[in-house]
Amino acid sequence: MVATVGQQNELNQAKPGLKGEVSHFSNERIGSKLMAMGVLPGSRIEYIRKAPFGGGCYVKVDNVLLGLRKAEAASIVLK
Repeated sequence: MVATVGQQNELNQAKPGLKGEVSHFSNERIGSKLMAMGVLPGSRIEYIRKAPFGGGCYVKVDNVLLGLRKAEAASIVLK
């Protein structure tokens, strides 16, 4: 699921504490990797905090904690 139209609410632009739902992925290759990790369209996601030194972020997806790289977080588009 790749879409590139309109204003996108990407996860890497979120503030800690934000809760949302995964709409789709902007990068098909990274999206398939995230789906293998359990981040599926429709999953509930919560932005926990930024990783040290600006390297990525920590998120909670359907009660599972994950550390994501910047590119991975940037490819997650929220509803």
